[in-house]
Amino acid sequence: MSFLEISGLSKSYGEGAARTQVLSDINLKVAEGEFIAIVGFSGSGKTTLISLLAGLIDPDEGGVILRGRQVTGPGPDRGVVFQSYSLMPWLTVHGNVALAVDSVAKGKSRKERGEICRRYIDMVGLSHAVDRKPSELSGGMRQRVAVARALAMRPDILLMDEPLSALDALTRSKLQDEFAAISEQEKKTIILITNDVDEAIFLADRIVPLKPGPKATLGPSFRVDLPRPRDRSAMNSDPEFIRLRSEVTNYLISVGAERETASEREIVLPNVVPITRTGKLPPAYEKAAASPIEERYAEFSAVRKVYPTPKGPLTVVDGFDLKIRKGEFITLIGHSGCGKSTVLSMAAGLNPISSGGIVLDGKEVAGAGPDRAVVFQAPSLMPWLTAKENVALGVDRVYPKAMPAERKDVVEYYLQRVGLGDAMDRLAADLSNGMKQRVGIARAFALSPKLLLLDEPFGMLDSLTRWELQDVLMDVWARTSVTAICVTHDVDEAILLADRVVMMSNGPNAKIGNIMEVDLPRPRSRKALLSHPDYYAYREELLDFLEAYEGGANPAPETLAAISAKRAARVGSRQAIPPTAAAE
Repeated sequence: MSFLEISGLSKSYGEGAARTQVLSDINLKVAEGEFIAIVGFSGSGKTTLISLLAGLIDPDEGGVILRGRQVTGPGPDRGVVFQSYSLMPWLTVHGNVALAVDSVAKGKSRKERGEICRRYIDMVGLSHAVDRKPSELSGGMRQRVAVARALAMRPDILLMDEPLSALDALTRSKLQDEFAAISEQEKKTIILITNDVDEAIFLADRIVPLKPGPKATLGPSFRVDLPRPRDRSAMNSDPEFIRLRSEVTNYLISVGAERETASEREIVLPNVVPITRTGKLPPAYEKAAASPIEERYAEFSAVRKVYPTPKGPLTVVDGFDLKIRKGEFITLIGHSGCGKSTVLSMAAGLNPISSGGIVLDGKEVAGAGPDRAVVFQAPSLMPWLTAKENVALGVDRVYPKAMPAERKDVVEYYLQRVGLGDAMDRLAADLSNGMKQRVGIARAFALSPKLLLLDEPFGMLDSLTRWELQDVLMDVWARTSVTAICVTHDVDEAILLADRVVMMSNGPNAKIGNIMEVDLPRPRSRKALLSHPDYYAYREELLDFLEAYEGGANPAPETLAAISAKRAARVGSRQAIPPTAAAE
């Protein structure tokens, strides 16, 4: 008999015609000590599944058997960690963990219960914060408390529902390392719900996809045959990791692909031109331009940003120099606080430059203007307007001489291009987060900007929705070849989008640490890149670069050069071998 067995599990919500079947005929057997990662799209029923396993809700059909006993409600044999921490704000770290321990270990002495609390607080690295309250902790530290609390109950199985999805990339990777270490130390059976394929591969013994709902069911299992402990960067040279990652990703892409229907009316963009701005060249640009140069469509010359603080001036960005060709796509990557978004906001004219200058198409950037379009992490739509009306707000301003029918064509053309041809008349308030961001992308492209600026445009979306919108962005960009700069913390996104990846050093006084040319064929899609033999060499370089700067480190130039040289050697060794055909 399996340690955990799920048989014919189904769950619906609602009544009558409004009834929706979320899960349908879920079947899974889990061995004792096995780490299972269930990967699925938003809205596929992942949280419903974890709630059924925890006994927090009852199934309509089927059931869950744990150690030979039917699960009929919550119990101390199952520890649960949710995405939200749910800590008692008036209790300390120790108090929050002790609350759980005291409830399940009433027969033990106070000393024994205290030792259990201390052991698991130590295990998650919070000994130094044992007397702090949740309000004094970072998001990552709060999630550590939740994990310690669940483990301290000494459950038979640990259930984790996207516990790291609300955290930044660096904190998430650190906690993944801790989860991996805890898993090895505790040898506990774990079921992790996640939308991150890399997280699943890094942590799990087996990956099980959950197909998109409604009536979601489990797909085939993928065994993770990678030795432990697993090194996040080194895995990019492991053929088994490359094979498995491609297989899982392609499976998810295939089952989750949603093709929006095209509009009935074929639209050809009208020949209208948006308004532009003029301006004087800054001294920093004129001085640099005195020497022979390549084409400088956009140029950052000795750009600095200094903020006043009670302790004195704080230089966030110090000497950012970059020349961008017309039609080039640049991605900026680096740890939190390295000034990526500050650089972008200065380019947008939303944040004054302390010194140096930014020039776009021969004109100084001295404020916001219609020659630059910005897509933020949150699309900032007017919720009472339709998707079409939200895009038209900008189009009507930047095409003042166009006929109303021409402006309408511009709006509808780009909404079609981002897959909203049949949803353009829906209110923004009624759109999903992914659809709202599609509107934001359409709005930016519809302005026909000289420079497109994207500030972590998919950062609020789950991994699988992000893949889809990255491909949408690449498709629309390929049709326009607009010059673009995108801030991201996602290594795969940086490579997928870019002609060059600009890697930022740590702040304060951040500047460019390295620049990586991405010599991969266009048009690109995630599915195509996964089959390219050089893709993982680029990926390894970015991961090594971020690791070199981790924790505020300031690596020597020789270290950075060695990282680039390793990628160059790996790519160079394959130049005689033609790239494999992209998976169809």
